[in-house]
Amino acid sequence: MGIEETLHFIHATSWMGSRLGLERMQDLTFRLGNPQEELRFVHVAGSNGKGSVCAMLSSILSAAGYRTGLYTSPHLLRVNERMKIDGADISDEDLIRTAEQVKAAVEQMDDKPTEFEVITAMASLYFRQQKCDIVVLEIGLGGRLDATNVIPVPELAILMNIGLEHTEVLGDTLQEIAAEKAGIIKRGGSVVFYPQLPSVESVFEEACAQRNATFVRADTSEVLVREESLEGSVFDWKQQKQLRINLLGRHQIWNAVVALSAVEQLQARGWGIREDAVRNGLVNIKWPARMEILNEAPLFILDGAHNPQCVEMLEQSLQTLFHERKVVFLTGVLRDKDYLKMLNLISHRIKEVVCLTPDSDRALPAEALESILAGFEIKAKAYRDAESGIIATLTAAKGSPIVAFGSLYLAGAIRSIFPHAYKKWLRNESIRLRNAMSESQRVARSQEAVQRIVERDSFLHAKTVMSYRAMKAEVDLRELDEHAKRLGKRIVYPRCISAIEMIALYPVSDQDWQQSSFGILEPSLETAIQIDPAEIDLVLCPCTAFDEAGNRIGMGGGYYDRYLPLCRNATVAAVAFELQKTRKIQPEPHDWRMDLVFTDSMTYVTNPDKTDTDLIKNKTKNGRY
Repeated sequence: MGIEETLHFIHATSWMGSRLGLERMQDLTFRLGNPQEELRFVHVAGSNGKGSVCAMLSSILSAAGYRTGLYTSPHLLRVNERMKIDGADISDEDLIRTAEQVKAAVEQMDDKPTEFEVITAMASLYFRQQKCDIVVLEIGLGGRLDATNVIPVPELAILMNIGLEHTEVLGDTLQEIAAEKAGIIKRGGSVVFYPQLPSVESVFEEACAQRNATFVRADTSEVLVREESLEGSVFDWKQQKQLRINLLGRHQIWNAVVALSAVEQLQARGWGIREDAVRNGLVNIKWPARMEILNEAPLFILDGAHNPQCVEMLEQSLQTLFHERKVVFLTGVLRDKDYLKMLNLISHRIKEVVCLTPDSDRALPAEALESILAGFEIKAKAYRDAESGIIATLTAAKGSPIVAFGSLYLAGAIRSIFPHAYKKWLRNESIRLRNAMSESQRVARSQEAVQRIVERDSFLHAKTVMSYRAMKAEVDLRELDEHAKRLGKRIVYPRCISAIEMIALYPVSDQDWQQSSFGILEPSLETAIQIDPAEIDLVLCPCTAFDEAGNRIGMGGGYYDRYLPLCRNATVAAVAFELQKTRKIQPEPHDWRMDLVFTDSMTYVTNPDKTDTDLIKNKTKNGRY
């Protein structure tokens, strides 16, 4: 099978949906040789926080030197995300191979497994084949009848916070749901549970007593929170001081206490986990869409909160970070969730809401959500897709934080499209700022930028310089031609010859220029001389925005970025107005980092080895010259 055929098999509609029960899973794993019997597990159930604790424990165990599998659900973008070893997703090749083995077993079954059962069986097979020392295994739904519960007695079972969820399947009360979750407790096992309502804890304790299992409640009373910020949290727990996690929110500290309690239990069972592994594991956790900062200015946070319990924790985090500041929210919800309660929990904080429709059959249409919010006199507007929604929130922010939440079905799309959408917004914002300048301002500032260029060694020592003709409101480099002629330099110019391909041309005379479809002059393909890019010493690139790290947003299709690798002997510099600087740009795969950025007031040097040697001694702490 290829990857498309594999994905079709995994998501086949003939077995879509959830059907609780272990008979199919037991049949399937038996046909596969019961791979789960050869593995050791930490089994994690609960309504909220179980994914974060799984991420923490797998990171700590990997840091301790154990080959650690991690199985979670759902995925944000690719099914590969559900199966990791030491933080790395399963490869397409391994996904295909394990799917082929599971498919052969499925074809022999009369009662076909569900999608989740298929993926769970694939994960067990993969972890066994890769000889994992231990697997951190997240429950899919419930616990007692969940497909993951075919495993033997785990090294440790963890029960996280319980909330009212999937009541049509798990029960109408917290106690009924807790009893289903407690179904992962096995005879003679060890259990750690998150501190919660006494009525819920009593269900866990009774289950442990019935199955002769030992249990520990994670002790949050010994936590001293030292610092909470957008960089993460620092806290003490028992004798361990200054522990740091990069996951945001007070609830992540409580989740970390559960993970630390689990470590203690594993240590008691003989697992060698040193304190440095705990510290490194906590600080290096990667868990996307959990109070994840996608951008710093404007501040854009992505969170997977999708039920009232999660939104309550989200609001607590926002209160800690922003106090009473208003927030622009980007949200989409499922119609079978208690979205009215979710929205009510953050209603006092809403500046504006941008509504989207999650990619799910259960989604509440964005237009319906807009109408509901308007009924509560909340400013809201529906958008057709994630890109337009992201751009709308960035435009509306005007100094306010942005928080996207509501559904993991939506989180994946936002996370995937954000870099492109942000660049599109930033390009438009930069053009707006440039257009706001008067003609005299643009001329004066262009002259200042040219003067900065001609003073640098990178220009003075160059024999061949690649420049450009300015489009509207860009830095105009025409004055550079006169300096080049005076110094005996050759100035060459770019010409796009296809949708993604660019060449450099040397116009020998005025007849070598022609008007382009963009309204600017460009060298003629018929008469100008094509230049080998290896001959170019300095490349000057127009840009719409840049940061001090040398990342830039180009003018459109990435022509320069695809051409620059050919200019292997050249110093590469962006040219922009200082007002086009932004705090940070997320590079995309084809983006080429600049060695220099010339503006009307500064020269930013980000790669001194490729630029002027005399600049190094003038470097200041912030990287400017």
